Amino acid sequence: MQFGNGGAPYLGASPLRFCKINAADGGHNPHGGRVRRTAAALLPLALVLAACSSGGGEAPADEPRKAAEPADSPELTTDPAGTVVDLDPDAEGMVFDPVTGLLAVAVRDPNRLVLTDAEGATQQEIMLPGHARHLQLAAPGGPVLVPAEDSNTLVQVALPGGEVTETAVGDYPHDAAQVASGQILVGDEMGGTLSVVTDGEVTQTFDSQTQPGGVATVGDVAGVVDVGAFTITTYDVAAGELQTVLDAGDGPTHVVADGQGRFLVADTRGDAMLVYGSDPLELESTYPLDGNPYGLAHDSTDQVVWVTLTATNEVVGLSTAGDELTEVARFPTVRQPNTVAVDPTTGRVFVGSRETGQLQLVDTRG
Repeated sequence: MQFGNGGAPYLGASPLRFCKINAADGGHNPHGGRVRRTAAALLPLALVLAACSSGGGEAPADEPRKAAEPADSPELTTDPAGTVVDLDPDAEGMVFDPVTGLLAVAVRDPNRLVLTDAEGATQQEIMLPGHARHLQLAAPGGPVLVPAEDSNTLVQVALPGGEVTETAVGDYPHDAAQVASGQILVGDEMGGTLSVVTDGEVTQTFDSQTQPGGVATVGDVAGVVDVGAFTITTYDVAAGELQTVLDAGDGPTHVVADGQGRFLVADTRGDAMLVYGSDPLELESTYPLDGNPYGLAHDSTDQVVWVTLTATNEVVGLSTAGDELTEVARFPTVRQPNTVAVDPTTGRVFVGSRETGQLQLVDTRG
């Protein structure tokens, strides 16, 4: 994995280096909640990070890099492992609930949340106000957190009944996760903001992101991947404070938390998995993984993170039990495997195809 300027990816004309930013009290946000302001909320994030770095550096000659995207997957050369069932167009965004035994899948044409059983049979469909690409559970048993991107809405879908609660959030919500205190942090990708939702209302807004992508939580701390700045940032959501910003590879996209209080980041452009401790935020290890790693799901029972490889149509299981990741399984998948989920009770892995709308079921425990 290669980086410019001795390991620091560029944002605009400034080399990006990590720094710790201590939050200080500020004013009120437009939604009425008290905001713990930081310098990053007052100046563009790139300037803050450049100012806190040691040393200068000349502006890069090339243009700033764009957010990483999944690879355009090639035609299949190997049959997918397990069982493949037809689902619906543009299946992307999945999460499995071990309490109800339901798999939630976001599909399009029209925009819906499809609830299936563990065999892939549809049980219920819920209409959505916009399309979604990421789903998470607020907690085991639900609700499902559905950021409906093109409607600027966070939809919460109760399980198993499918009752819907909608909250207007920022511009183009991409991912959302709930912290231990019960608040939900929503990454508003095109607005460069994070919306904090408390009891169905936005109570706070952070404006310290460039283009927030994946979101994961450890206790009350949320880790947010900024796909436009190539960073990971931690926030104490309950306290309303930005904590730490670190570099996150050559083109990070998604993040999950494991059972050891760590954030696991897919460096899609850099072909690697990055492992960060959360308290304090620090890069602990890097695991090279060719194939444009993209979709992530963590099995808390087996202590395995499942990673889809969009350039090779594969899903890889990496053990998170030790200090460093180790590969324990690899399976061929459906084409364009942008999304993955796992049943921690049985170890069954679900892979969705954005290309064909198919759902793949792989039993991983012998």
